[in-house]
Amino acid sequence: MSYDLLIRGTLVLPEGLCENGWLAIRAGRIEAIGTGEAPDAAQTFDAGEDLVMPGVVDGQTHAGSYGGLKGIGSTTRSAIAGGVTTIVDMPYDNPAPLNSRERLTDKIAAINEHAHAHVALYATVIPGQDMSEVQDLIEGGVVAFKISTFESSPTRFPRISADQMLDLFEALAPTDIPLGVHNEDQEIVRARIARAKAAGRDGIEAHSESRPPAAELAATAQFLELGAAAGAHAHIVHLTSSRGFQLVKHYHADGFRATGELCVHYLWFDPATDNALGARMKVNPPIRPGEIEPLWQEVLSGRVAFVSSDHSSWPIDNKFTPSIFEAGAGVPGLETLLPAFYTGAENRGLDAPQLTVSQLCERPARFFGLYPQKGVLAVGADADIVVLTRETYPWDSARAHDDLNWSPFDGRTFTVRVARTYLSGKLAFDGDSVVNKAGDGTYAARGASRWFS
Repeated sequence: MSYDLLIRGTLVLPEGLCENGWLAIRAGRIEAIGTGEAPDAAQTFDAGEDLVMPGVVDGQTHAGSYGGLKGIGSTTRSAIAGGVTTIVDMPYDNPAPLNSRERLTDKIAAINEHAHAHVALYATVIPGQDMSEVQDLIEGGVVAFKISTFESSPTRFPRISADQMLDLFEALAPTDIPLGVHNEDQEIVRARIARAKAAGRDGIEAHSESRPPAAELAATAQFLELGAAAGAHAHIVHLTSSRGFQLVKHYHADGFRATGELCVHYLWFDPATDNALGARMKVNPPIRPGEIEPLWQEVLSGRVAFVSSDHSSWPIDNKFTPSIFEAGAGVPGLETLLPAFYTGAENRGLDAPQLTVSQLCERPARFFGLYPQKGVLAVGADADIVVLTRETYPWDSARAHDDLNWSPFDGRTFTVRVARTYLSGKLAFDGDSVVNKAGDGTYAARGASRWFS
């Protein structure tokens, strides 16, 4: 029996590292795994001692926030170059969010036309919208819903009131579908921004102080309590402090479906020491001083559901403003998520291969109903695979594949590089160039896996 492709290397399997292992692939799926003598295949790639792991599932991206649905092209091209084979894209597209079956159909069509990687989708509701579209969107395969307690745009990224939030929780309660939230209290933030402006403060430190932990935690607590009242799955899409994960832990310990997510930039940057980056490290909620090591401890505790990039497709010109408060919030991250997390874990003496696969592959795949088709090297799984070579180098965003070519990680030293990415058993990135075509990526509808039993 001959296979389409055989990949040799050090396999990162659920039970641990498998040196001199091989994967046999046919028709886009892993059909056999072993060591020693391998079966025949039409093509063979020998990775030597390099790590062979499942493709990353990035649970938070914003492909269409700037350039509209066509942004799926450059975003997924960057994903493939970063070893990310599936993105989970947020609903806040330009000019209107994904809140109806019609817009879902449009976005799936854009995926089929533009995507270099697989794409799963969040959906949302807009102010005043009833819940009649929710079930239809679920049947259409969306993996989660997201709303915001802070209005960045009255149309594309609006604030959802508490009563509508509760309605949506109640609509989702009978399902496994999580409801995620951008968690900042609008009144506190707007008042503190006005105070900072009046005092003439406009640096990156003022950004963090103007959106204080109290604003984030107050919105988090309200959201968790509404989710508990409805019996639904409440998910915080970005917590910036260990205190936030402790709040989530208490709700989970009380028997409620509650989870919290962490973005990789919170594990690397600190406004107290990295203030030279200025607006290049501006994200919302802000990166907090003194939280890097406490957040790594939250990862190790198991309280972090998974780690994502929160990739934003804003061009660098969006950061060149006189005041930090006028600069766009968000950073590119699809090509730095994997090497940054792995490097951070390795630098702390942790089991970087296993922790990386857990936090970037297996856990997000389970969370969004994509496991075991994605997120694991196992017989029957999709052959979405990344090869990592151990190499120390400084990150240079001029080499990125996202049409943005800037990053707060520029000059930071990573210890692994993406050497190859395979999508559905076919070479998509050769270590230098993205070699697959727009449209090779597919829409990844939610399957059967769940976070809570």
